[in-house]
Formats: sequence, structure tokens, C-alpha cells
Amino acid sequence: MKRGFYTIMAAQFFSSLADNALLIAAIALLIELAAPEWMKPLLKLFFTISYVLLAPFVGAFSDAMPKGRVMFITNSIKVVGCLLMFFTIHPLLAYAVVGFGAAAYSPAKYGILTELLPPEKLVAANGWIEGTTVGSIILGTVLGGALISPTVSGALLALDLPLVDTGIDTPAEAAILVISVFYVVAALFNLRIPDTGARYPDQTRNPLGLLVDFARCFKVLWRDRLGQISLAVTTLFWGAGATLQFIVLEWAKTALGMPLNKAAILQGVVALGIALGAVGAARLIPLKGSLRVLPVGVGMGLLVPLMTLVSTETAAWPLLILIGALAGFFVVPMNALLQHRGHVLMSAGHSIAVQNFNENLMILAMLGLYALLIRLELHINWIVLLFGLFVAGAMLLVIGRHNANQREFDSIALIGKPRH
Repeated sequence: MKRGFYTIMAAQFFSSLADNALLIAAIALLIELAAPEWMKPLLKLFFTISYVLLAPFVGAFSDAMPKGRVMFITNSIKVVGCLLMFFTIHPLLAYAVVGFGAAAYSPAKYGILTELLPPEKLVAANGWIEGTTVGSIILGTVLGGALISPTVSGALLALDLPLVDTGIDTPAEAAILVISVFYVVAALFNLRIPDTGARYPDQTRNPLGLLVDFARCFKVLWRDRLGQISLAVTTLFWGAGATLQFIVLEWAKTALGMPLNKAAILQGVVALGIALGAVGAARLIPLKGSLRVLPVGVGMGLLVPLMTLVSTETAAWPLLILIGALAGFFVVPMNALLQHRGHVLMSAGHSIAVQNFNENLMILAMLGLYALLIRLELHINWIVLLFGLFVAGAMLLVIGRHNANQREFDSIALIGKPRH
């Protein structure tokens, strides 16, 4: 891998670390404000909505200047959203600002891979990026849980500056201050990302023109026989993954009697499994063999209902790691295939923007449904069962669609070829 790739990995690690630690701190802030339970998943919904609303515009923004500069600007927006939580801004709105920055950050983060590396290294690069990202999720959730724990938060709140009133009076506020430092570290790495030299035609600034162009890219990717399969899988994965974060927190509280700071560790356990699966896929699955992993997604969905049989933390760890490993193993090749196919059909920034739109629309839908089920007080075991069956069933439909494509002609042969 080129040296610049490792700088990208470092920038992504610290930015994602802060995102995930901030989610736990924001949940703690809602608890301090005595917010209702159904409002917790809305944090992720408010974070995600920018991905959907900005999708027609962030691709053009990402391609308008060097990707490292885009990542620095958008990471700075995350810092602003993080700091807004210190003021009277509601945590949902402040976290939405962080999501605004993340939505514009994502096309640059993934788009630069297709500029920097040849196609044959994309699965490996995605494996490392996803492994790094998931590592940051593990450490971020653990960090967030640690920062709001009585021991660490007590030590932070005991720190005092002579003659200065910081206005930081709660564990959540102390955690948010520490988390903002990690965003600053990510920004410093952003400044060191090399310019790949890739340049695209001048991007239109006409909002209507951007919408029309986005709609064209959307249709191209969904009509492409490889694009539609990989896009369907990654869309399902990210929607399910975001929902699983909150399911694990609620399940740990109900089934295992764990408080938030300890339940956050189980989120990290799932992420550890995803990292292992991602690294395994990077080592074992070539780009042309990426579609062979589709049945693994069905297996992952069928494993999830086994959570309802678990009543101890000792039993929870191996099951959650296995669920995460299967998820990481099947999504990384699909992500690499989608990035490569999108790069062949259109520019890197535009294809990632279409991908983000679809994935985050699914996140909004699934989180909204989960919040509704919690509002209706459906028991978490029923939610877990319905969730697992939905994932398995959706993956079976995707496999059926892929098989139908293959009966028409060898769509796998499209890998690396432009659409005519």
C-alpha cells in the first residue's frame, strides 16, 4: 500500500473513534435530561438524515477539490457539532450537525481509495479501512462508556482550573470535552493526506443540475447488474448495523441487567467481530470472487435470534463476535465491488454519494421502525427475532435476484468493464 493510504487510515480512525464515543456521551446526556427511551435511537436518525438530504450535493463537493482538503473541512464541522452540546442546543440537533459533517466526509474518505489504489487492491484496502473503522467503533464505544463511568467522570470533574469556571458540571459534558480532542487529532491527520492528482470536470453549482445529475447516477448504479446487487447488500448491512447498535444496548439492559457504560462494551464486541470478518475477507476474497459471500449474510441473520436465549455476559460475547464476523466477512467484498463498479460507471465522489443515500435511507427507515416498536413497548426479544428474520429474508431475495441476473448472462464478467 502507498504511504498516503496509512495517513487516510489514521484520519479515519480518530474521526470515527470520536463519532462513536460521542454517540454514547449523547445518550448519557439524554438520560441526564430525563428524555424518553424512544428518543435514544433518534440520535442516530438525526445523525443520518444529512446523508440522505445532502446526497445529491456531497459527491460534487468531494470531487471539486483534493479529497484531503474535503476531509479537513468536514471534520471541522464535526468539531462544531460536538461543541454545540455544551450550550443549550438539544443533543439531537447538535448530533445532527456532526452528521452533516460526516455526510460530506464520507464520499472523500472512500472516493480517495479509487484514486490512490489500483482495482486489484480495493478489497484489501476496504478490509483495512473497515477493520480500522470497526476498531475505532470498538474503542470509541468503550471510550464513551469509560468516560461516563462514575470513576472516570468523577476524576474529570474533579479537575479544576484556577480562576476559570469551565461550566462543565456533568459526566456527559466532561466526556464530550475529551471527545472533541480526538476530532482535532483527526483534523491534523487530514492535513497530511497527499493530493492524488486526480481532477474531475468542473462541478456545477446549480442545485437543480446537481439533483438531475444525482438522479442519473442513481439510475445507472441500480440498473447495473453488479451495482444493484452490491448496493442492495451494503444498503441492508448499514441499516441493520445501525439498528443493531441500539438493539444491543436495550437487550443488554433488559436481558443482562447492564448499565449504559457496560452495555456500550457489548457494542464494541460486535464491532470486534466485524473487524475480524473484514480482515478475513481482505485476505481470502478477491474482487472477482466477491459475490460468493452472499450466503454468509443469510447465516448472520439466522444467528441473531439466538440472542434471545442468552442470559449471561459470558455467553453473549462469543455469539456477538460471531454475528459481527459474519457481517464483516460479507459486507467488505460487496463494498469493494460497489466502489469499483461505481468508479467504472461514474466518478468516485458521485458513486459514493449514491451509495450513502441508499444506505442511510435504509438506516432512517429501520431506526424509525425500531423507535416505533420501542414506543409501542414491544419486548426486546420480539424485536431481536423480527430483526434477524428480516435480515435473512432480505439476503435471500438479493441472492435470488443475483441468480436471475446470472441466468440472463454472466454478470460477474462485468467486473472491471464499463457499462455500454
